[in-house]
Formats: sequence, structure tokens, C-alpha cells
Amino acid sequence: MTNYDEIDFAPLDALAVDEVVTHSRVRDVRLASGKVLALITLDNGRDHTRPNTLGPGTLKELGETLAGLKTRAAAGEIDAVGITGKQYILAAGADLSQVAQLPSKDIARLIAQRGHQVLGSLSDLGVPSFAFVNGLALGGGVEIALNSTYRTVDASAAAIALPEVFLGLIPGWGGAYLLPNLIGIENALEVVISNPLKQNRTLKPRQAFELGMVDAIFPASNYLEDSLRWADGVLTGRVKVDRKNEPGKIERLTKWPIAIKMARGMLESRIGTVPRSPYVALELLDKAKSGTKAEGFAREDEALADLISGDQFVASMYSFDLIQKRAKRPVGAPDKALAKKVAKVGIIGAGLMASQFALLFVRKLQVPVLITDLDQARVDKGLAYIRDEIGKLEAKGRLDGDAANRLRALVHGTTDKTEFSDCDFVIEAVFEEVGVKQQVFAEIEPLIAEDAILATNTSSLSVEEIGAKLAHPERLLGFHFFNPVAVMPLIEVVKTSTVTDAALSTAFVVAKNLGKNAILTADAPGFVVNRLLAKVMGEAARAVYEGTPLLTVERAFAPLGLPMTPFQLIDLVGWKVAAHVQDTMAGAFPDRFFASENFHRLAELPEVIEKDKNGKVTGWSKSAQKVLETGSTPASEATILARVQDGLAQEIKIMLDEGVVPEVEDIDLGLILGAAWPFIDGGASAYLDREGASERAFGDTFHHPPLRGVGS
Repeated sequence: MTNYDEIDFAPLDALAVDEVVTHSRVRDVRLASGKVLALITLDNGRDHTRPNTLGPGTLKELGETLAGLKTRAAAGEIDAVGITGKQYILAAGADLSQVAQLPSKDIARLIAQRGHQVLGSLSDLGVPSFAFVNGLALGGGVEIALNSTYRTVDASAAAIALPEVFLGLIPGWGGAYLLPNLIGIENALEVVISNPLKQNRTLKPRQAFELGMVDAIFPASNYLEDSLRWADGVLTGRVKVDRKNEPGKIERLTKWPIAIKMARGMLESRIGTVPRSPYVALELLDKAKSGTKAEGFAREDEALADLISGDQFVASMYSFDLIQKRAKRPVGAPDKALAKKVAKVGIIGAGLMASQFALLFVRKLQVPVLITDLDQARVDKGLAYIRDEIGKLEAKGRLDGDAANRLRALVHGTTDKTEFSDCDFVIEAVFEEVGVKQQVFAEIEPLIAEDAILATNTSSLSVEEIGAKLAHPERLLGFHFFNPVAVMPLIEVVKTSTVTDAALSTAFVVAKNLGKNAILTADAPGFVVNRLLAKVMGEAARAVYEGTPLLTVERAFAPLGLPMTPFQLIDLVGWKVAAHVQDTMAGAFPDRFFASENFHRLAELPEVIEKDKNGKVTGWSKSAQKVLETGSTPASEATILARVQDGLAQEIKIMLDEGVVPEVEDIDLGLILGAAWPFIDGGASAYLDREGASERAFGDTFHHPPLRGVGS
């Protein structure tokens, strides 16, 4: 097995040049029993907005600190070692800015081995080690705790998680081996694989304690004092540590392989087989049931080196950077000082989408929200839905009684449009037809203040055309949500040729206050996300029309790694919506977008496709088979995939040339946030470059150089 102390880690020093080093500060604490615990505090010298991270310089210093403490332990100077973090934070994992710039697979392996050498030494000090998880602990922060002998957690810690699979990696500093052997395979599968794939879900401290990831939990008020007292009890034998979730022989022989098999089936049905990291993590967790810790660590070294140097991780880091930075500073957004204060919101419509808007606006903005519709019955139905949803939030404990009552009181419904007179921001959610939208705005505009903002939630229509009959079209913009409204994080803010900076600024500030990320897009058919989804769905429709079997079409799209197959997606958004979008796009760009009458026929049916219990498409319904019109020239999976790849590359290039968005990063950000496009694709552009589609479509690449792993 690997002897980490014989490895030359000097090549990592070059990566530490720009690192914000998290220092390892040590002080001796004399416990009540008289025993001495050397307490390491990890601190990068910044406030809580810049978490401790574990880069090469940090690991080197921590390793030297632990080596010194091992010497002191051997000399009998200390009885234990503790490790904790600065206020609110233990560590947020590896310094990913460093990891993403590794020049070779060999250097990537050194990063894995260095982490094992340093964190692994926490279990080899000659005295017990205690991790005091005083705050945020992600990735390597959790692995600090796992490598320690004992662990406590602050009940107020912000989050605990191993999110590596979300980023195209695996827990590679002991997590994949140590965690299942501490809390059992089923719990480990949840933490390592399931949670990262559920929009990077994290654990609360109480959950981590109940899973057995930590041995004790203490309130924030006296967390460190309580942890030190508990540690003293462990050292003196007064406190017995019971780890009820540690797997025994029976679990290893029976439950372990069954859990792995079930997890593999879940992954294949949910995400397909394109993403590498979940399956690599699954393999490591499987093998952790037997063998030594040294063997487990060696497997992690190779797995981490392979993933870090691969294409999917590089694309994932590009995606991660978009979410962490670009999404928080929208390109093209006017100065927020220009934004109008929004003290009351008006919503035209009271259907499901409008009601979802009302619920979101009232929860996030905490201002009066007014809904209207054609008659009182529709208004009442919308109000009932909103109040029912507030009741559900109250029942789940996400709202207390007073807050729920306050929200209910802020929502009002009416058929009297004059009540909109004092609204600052009015958004429509009516039928997707230009004339209908023009009519409702024509009724509202004379009633509201001259500086009130008008917004349309159209998904593909021309915002400028919708506002063509307004007295003040400069106040109208697109404010396009994605369904479900409460969950999807994107809003497309659509800029017309006349809209004012004040209106745009207001829209961006409102989006942020709603907890959403906004991207600026020109007033072009389909804007960003629906334009490209229409390309995907159109190629699927074309293949069916040619006579390609449904399941062949579904399989052809698998290499894209999308969260849903084309026909799963169409079935979710609705066949009438899909038919409308295809007609809009084919009408605007008939040479590039395919429209099929099949969609209109299918939209009239109660059931179009059949699915298994996991939601996987198994075939057309009998009624669909009767109305479909198909040819006799089926396309192969390879042909369909090439069409969609080249079509996407061509369309993205045209969108950039036309100035629909400022840069390709905005398109990728929109696809990630608005269509759950995979991180491992880098939105779409990195994938299209990698697959050669960009070169085929327009003779160049979106990125220079293309985003590729060093192992490629």
C-alpha cells in the first residue's frame, strides 16, 4: 500500500502561490481532569463570507502542525488533539480554484495523496483526536471529522455535506471508505450520492448526529466548552461512545450488496449512465465493505486523480463558477440604484401559474399582492389555492401561525381593475396569445401610475409586439419564469428596444428579492432556454415523423446527459405548450426549426406516452399510435444525436452573433438554471466543443482553448 510519507509533494507548492491559506493555530487546553488537549483552530484570517478551504499550502501547514503534535504526544506532553474552525466555519472543503487548474493527472493524484497523508494522520497521533465541528463543514471539512477518533457538532452549524458528486468528483480524502464503515451503507449512499443529486442537499447538524456521523451534539451557546467537557469524559472513561449505526458482519454480507444494486438501478433510471462520478462513488462505497483503510485510501487516490483530470470535472467547474459568480452579478443589468421600490404587486390572472406567482411574491417580498381574472369564481379559486399552499407550509413548520396569517392577509383578489391603481409592478399570466395579452394590458395601463412596471411572462412571444398598443411601451419587459415557479431558479428578463433602464433595474432587483437568478436576453423568439429546448424537441419530433421508433429516439439523446428524455420533458410541460412553442420557433426560423402536426394531434389526447413506475418512457399509448403520422425512413441513434448536437451548436452561434445574450456563458447559465442542463456538460457549450459539433457547425469552438481535462 502507499506510504504517503515517501512521496515528494514539492510539485504542489507551485499551486499554493495565490492560495488564501487556512492556518493551523494551536493552543493547549487543560481539561478538568488535568489532561491536556492541544486544540488546533483552522482560520484563514478572513470573515465568515470567505470560508476556510483546504488548498496545498493549507494542507502542508496542517500536516506540519500534526507532525509536531505527534512528537509531543510521544513525549507525554499532551493527552489528546482537537481540531475546530473559526467562527461559524470548520472548512468548506478543498480549494477548488486550485484543483481546477491542475496541469496533469500525476499532480491530481498528488492532491488526493496529500489529503490522505494529512487528514489520515489525525487517526495516527498516538493519542485520541477530536473534531469539533463548530460550523459549516463540506467535503474535506467533513473528512477532517471522519478521520478523527471522535466528533461533536454545533447544533447551529449551517450545513454538513459531502457534495463532491455534484461537482463531478468523489469524497477522496477518506470519505468514501470511512463513512459507510461508520454509519452503514444505506446512510452513506444517501449522504454521498443521493443528496448531491437532489440539488446538492445538505444535512442539518441534528440529521448528521442521528445518522451517526458525529458522536455528540451541543447547543451553540456553550458549544466549545461542552465539547471539551465531553472530550474529557471520553478520555477519563466517564463517557461511553455508542455508535449504533456501525455496520456489522450481517449487514456487510447481506444488506450491503442489495443496497448497492438498488442504488445503481436508481441512478440508471434517474440520470442515465453518462455522468461518471456517481458510479465511481458507488463502486468505492461497494468496495468499502471489506479490505483495509489503506486499500480504501489507495482506491480513492486513483479515482480522484482520474476524475479531476477528466472532461466532466473541468466542465463541472465551469458550470459551478457560472452559478457562484456570474449568476450573482447578471451581465447587462443596469445600476440597481435606478430600481423602483415595489410596495405592491398586481397579477393579471388567477390560474395555476398566476397563483404560483402570487404565492412566491407574497412570501419573498412580504408586500400586498393583488390577483384578478375574468370572474369572481376564478379569483376565488386562485385565492383558495394560495391559502391552501400557505397552510401546507404552516403544517410543515416552515411558517409559524403568525407569519402564515400575515401572508394570507396580504393576498387579495378582485374583478375590479381599479384596485390596481397603486401597484408598482404588474405581471400577466394569461393565455399565450398576443391579442389576449395586449387586451389585458390595455385595460390595466390607464389605471396604474406612469412609472409602474408592466411585465409579461410569455415564454416565446415577442414582448415588443405585446406592448405595441401601449401608451408607454417603455415600461414593459419580459419576466419569464420556469415551471414549477417555486423550484426553478431562473428568470429571463427580456429587453425590448424601448424599455427603460429603470424598468430593467427594477426587474433584476425584484428577481433577486424573489430568490431567483436572472439573465438578460434580447426580445428574440423563444429567448434563450425555450429556443434551445425547441431545437431538442424539434429534432425528436422530426425523427418520429421520419418513422423512427420512439425508444430509438429516446436512446439517441442519452449521451447529452439531460435530466429528462425529450418526450418525458414534453409530457411534463404539456403537448399543447410544446405544439405552441414549435409553431412559434418554426414560424420565426422555418429553415432551422421543425414543426409537426403530430404535436397538435397528440395534444388532444388524454394520454400520449406510456411510462414505467420510474417514469421511463416505454412506448406510445394506443390512442397516440392511431393518430401519429410517420414515414418510412427511420434515422439511426447516431444520426439523431449528430443532428441535435450540430443544431444546438449552430443555434447558439447564431444567438451570439445576433446579440440575444452578451456571451456564451449566459446561454450556459440559462440552460443550467432554467432546464437543469447537466453541470458535466458545462451547460451546453463545453460539451458541443468537446464532441466536435462546434467545428462541424461553424468551423470554430465556443471556448479557446476548449474546456478539456488534462487526462484527455
